[in-house]
Amino acid sequence: MRPYWKGYLKLALVSCPIALHAACSTSERVAFRQINKATGNRLRQQLIDEDTRQPVDPEHKGRGYEVARGQYIIVEDEEIDAIEIESTHVIEIDSFVPRQQIDQRFFDTPYYVTPNEPVAQEAFAVIREAMRHKAMVALGRLVLAKRERVIALEPYDKGLLGTTLRYPYEVRNAMDYFGDLPGLTLAPDMLGLAEHIVDSKAGAFDPSLFRDRYEEALLAHLKAKQAGAVQQSKPTFAVPRRMINLMEALRRSIAEDKKLPPAPRKGAAAALARKRA
Repeated sequence: MRPYWKGYLKLALVSCPIALHAACSTSERVAFRQINKATGNRLRQQLIDEDTRQPVDPEHKGRGYEVARGQYIIVEDEEIDAIEIESTHVIEIDSFVPRQQIDQRFFDTPYYVTPNEPVAQEAFAVIREAMRHKAMVALGRLVLAKRERVIALEPYDKGLLGTTLRYPYEVRNAMDYFGDLPGLTLAPDMLGLAEHIVDSKAGAFDPSLFRDRYEEALLAHLKAKQAGAVQQSKPTFAVPRRMINLMEALRRSIAEDKKLPPAPRKGAAAALARKRA
């Protein structure tokens, strides 16, 4: 796989060449194309000059920085490429922090970090194992997509997992949403029933059981349409019936849960997922 970024990882005087690879992909999702429904041909977007309303040829496409309303400084690609800071090519570790201290709202995009040359493997392993033994996460900076990002590096299997972090101004204040919620005093027996429901549904984290049921329904619809099958109308979404008595709702939830078969153990769940696949 082609690296997303190549450069160096530096800890004090120790450095090694590394590569970042995207840890996630959306290429398997169902994708649609814009088409002309009259001809069935695919549509292509065209750039239009805002004032003249005339099409713009690709060679005249550029980028500009707005200095006043309707006034722009034209910036060439070569100018941006010439702007380099150290983190353009080097991730220098600034500090180490316990992972639990990082607010989960700040985590953004994950990357796999690997040594980029055989000669770098020893230095890479030293940095990785030092973090593993101390249970710490390294914080550094790198330039991605013409923007400097903070990145958290942590041991992951034989490599490192690097996750870019959001800046504080990108994270909205939770009090804007939770500030008006009242502080309620809950009845112990009501809370006990809710905790019982939580315990009854407890299990091990097993991502092999994750299913995109909407995507499955969409694919089934597309295959049926391709085969010319007649589509039957499905019932619309029904709003869950609201129970006025919360205690009664909790008791009924426990009673209904007892009617269901027990949840499979982790090993059995994985085997069931493989069988479905």
